[in-house]
Amino acid sequence: MLVYQITKHFPEEERFGLTSQFRRAAVSIGANIAEGYKKLSKADKLRFLNISEGSMAECMNYIIVSYDLGYTSAEENTLLSTKIEDAGRLLTSYCNGIINNNAIK
Repeated sequence: MLVYQITKHFPEEERFGLTSQFRRAAVSIGANIAEGYKKLSKADKLRFLNISEGSMAECMNYIIVSYDLGYTSAEENTLLSTKIEDAGRLLTSYCNGIINNNAIK
C-alpha cells in the first residue's frame, strides 16, 4: 500500500501521530467498502460507503499536511492525491449504481 511505503520515511516523532492516523484512514477506506458490500439494504451499503468517503477526505487532509510539513515530495504528493481522487470517482460511481438499482431495497 502506497501510504505505508511513503509514511515509512516520516520522522520517528510522527509514529503515533500523523503516520498512525494516515495509515488507519487509508486502511479504513477499503475496510468500509468491503463491509458495505456485504450489507443487504441500500441504506446499510450507502452508510458504509459514506464512511469510506469520509476516510478519503481524511487522507486528503493528511496528504496536504504531510506535504506542508516537508514529509513528502511534490511527486509523492501528486501521486497520493491522484490515487485518492481516482478512488473517490470510482466510489461515487459505485454509490450512484446502488442508489439507482431498484433490485436492492
